[in-house]
Parts: sequence; C-alpha cells; structure tokens
Amino acid sequence: MQSSSSPARQLPVHRPQPSVQKQPSSGKNKDSKGLKQVKNKLKLFSIRLGMDMTFLFLVVILVIIGTIMMYSASYPSALEYQNNSQNYLIRQSIFAAIGLFIMISLSYFDYHYFHKLAPVILFVSLVLLVVVLFMPGVNSVHRWIPLGIFDLQASEVAKFAVILFFAHWSSIHFREMHTFKYGVLPGIIILGIIDVLLWREPHYSGIVIITLLGIIMLFLGGVRKRYFVALGILIAVGVGILVVTNKIGYAMERLDGWGQALVYINYDLWQTTYQTRNSLYAIGSGGIWGLGLGQSRQKYMYIPEAQNDFVFAVVCEELGLVGAILILLLFVLLVWRGITISMRAKDPFGSMLGTGLSVQIGIQAILNILVITDWLPNTGISLPFFSYGGSSLIMLLAQMGIVLSISRTSNLEKV
Repeated sequence: MQSSSSPARQLPVHRPQPSVQKQPSSGKNKDSKGLKQVKNKLKLFSIRLGMDMTFLFLVVILVIIGTIMMYSASYPSALEYQNNSQNYLIRQSIFAAIGLFIMISLSYFDYHYFHKLAPVILFVSLVLLVVVLFMPGVNSVHRWIPLGIFDLQASEVAKFAVILFFAHWSSIHFREMHTFKYGVLPGIIILGIIDVLLWREPHYSGIVIITLLGIIMLFLGGVRKRYFVALGILIAVGVGILVVTNKIGYAMERLDGWGQALVYINYDLWQTTYQTRNSLYAIGSGGIWGLGLGQSRQKYMYIPEAQNDFVFAVVCEELGLVGAILILLLFVLLVWRGITISMRAKDPFGSMLGTGLSVQIGIQAILNILVITDWLPNTGISLPFFSYGGSSLIMLLAQMGIVLSISRTSNLEKV
C-alpha cells in the first residue's frame, strides 16, 4: 500500500505545465500593453494623469456663456451696420474654436520651453508695439495690426510677454530679486519701454493693466516692499508732469464726466457720458432676476458697441443681479483654481507663470466691472471671454492652455 501510494504523490509534479501556461500569459501582456496604449491616447480625458478638468470646465463654460451673451448684445448693431445679425457671432465662434484648439494643443506642450523663449517673446512684443504705431489709426488711435481674419492687438501679446519674462527672470535670479540690480532695475526698464510705446498709441488701459501685472510679478518674485513705495511715488510724479505739460490730453478727455454719468451739468458733458449712463440704465433695469435672455433694451443702439467693453451691462440687464453674480463667481473660481494649480507646480517658473496668467483674468474682469459701473473712467477694458475680439480671445485661451500644461505636472488632485 505504501509503495503504490508513493508514486501517486509524485504525479502532480508535472514539468511541461509551465510551458503550457506561457501562452495565456503572453496574451495577457499583449492585452495590457494595448490597454495602456488606449489609455495614453485618452489621456486628454484623464482626471489624475491628465490636465486639470476643473480648470478646463471653468474655461469652457465661460467661453460658451460669453459667446452667447456677446451674440445677444451684438445682433442689433450687427444687423444695422453689417446687414447680418449673426456677423459677430460667426466670427467670435471661429475665434473661440481656434483658441480652444490652441489651448488643448498647448496643454500637451511642455511649458518649460517657454523658459527659453521668454526673451524672444518679449522682443517680439516690443517689435509689434513699434509696428502698430505705423498702422492706420482708428479715431486717431493705433492699436491693431491687420492680419486678414482679425486684427492683432499688440498689447495682448505684451501682457503675456511681461508675465512670461518676469516669471523667467525671477526663477533664474530668485535669490537676488531683493536687490535693486536684479529686482527693480529690469522692471523699470521693461515696463518703462512698454508703457512709453503704449502711450504713443495711445492705450492707457493697456498701460494700467501691464504695469499692474509687472508689479505683481515682481512682488511674487521677491522684490522688497519699499521699492514699490518708491516706484509708486515715481509713477505719481511722472503722471503729474504729463498732466501739467498736457501730454496726456486723450486720457484727460476720458476723465471728463467720470462719476457724474447720471448728473446733468451741461450738454457737452451729458453727451460725453452717454455710453456709461446707458450702461447704468441697463444694470439698474435688470433688477434681481433680469428681463430675460435676449430681452435687453439698451443694446438697441443706446450702448454703442455693446458687444465690446460694455457687454457685461447687457448681461446684468438680461440675467439680473443673480445671473451677474453667478458669472462673477465663475471668474473667481477660475482665478482661484489657476492659482492653486500654479502654487503646487514642481518648479518656481511654473508657479510664477501660472499665477501671473490667472491673475490677469481677475485684474481685467475687476477693472471692466468698475468701468461699466462708473467707478473708473471709461478706458476701454475688455471682459475676458465675453467681449468681442479675435486677438484677445485667442491669446487668453492660449494662456489658459499653458496653465493646463502646468496642471499636468503639478502636485494637485485633478478633480
């Protein structure tokens, strides 16, 4: 009995069996490799491994709402002057499609390459600011370079160039940014040149925005606070000299009637504040819930060029206080998410660059709201993603693509 059972116990030890199991194993490896390739191709839609989907959603929803509201604000003037009520809608939709394509493409582009390109992009922006001075003016203003499909606004490139260059400079000289040589002097030189060129256009709202962006970038880079106090005094003295010598007559004209849009002082001033006054009428008539989408009355030639800088007045009239607050909340969430992504980037350059690009959205939105409510002079500040304009929308979406590129490598839960 024992002798017969002994061989039986050795039977399970079967040598050829491993070779039989290799075939299924090989198939599984191929399947897993194929699955991995599919996952890589679908990385765009990944949450943890891809771009930050929250930031992407906020950008897309703002573009969609902005395009709808721009169309609602624009079709009366488009029908009157272009003989096609959908003229601005078609063009803005094309700009949005191009911008979104560039945004997604740049999200795959390694943002570190912009580190090397920063000086080149700054130089190109300066060249564009010079070229635009020789372009035909519109109402004695030189801001656009005709490109066929749309007109390139040189200041839009300059905004990006300032953010990019100071992010580049600060990340290289991070330990020396507290000094005058590396922290203050480059800012004075670069911002000084750009502001002088913008002054020649003239484009005073561009000067304000770009100067603010430059100061914020230098502050984030580590420049000491006392230098900003000195810079503020220097700017105040410079503006005072220009006012006394009457070198900024165009800007002084914009100050006429500021804060007095609803007060009748004389006929000339009443005409000067026409656009701002009708903007306030639109905001007030919207009430809490608004008149309804498409139901604005002020857009029927009462607000000139309602699709541009004053589009948010139409938003307030049609969607009311509730709709306006919800849209402003979307802007706040976008800026907050962009800064959060940037602060968790793996390098100082990514943190500086992403923060600057996100803050730009917030600055322009705040200034635009202050203008349409007469808290600031009417200086022509567009509302991001809402105001009509090809170069502005495409540049903004391209910049959001860079933030998405940063989000791919940032230490952040992408939900």
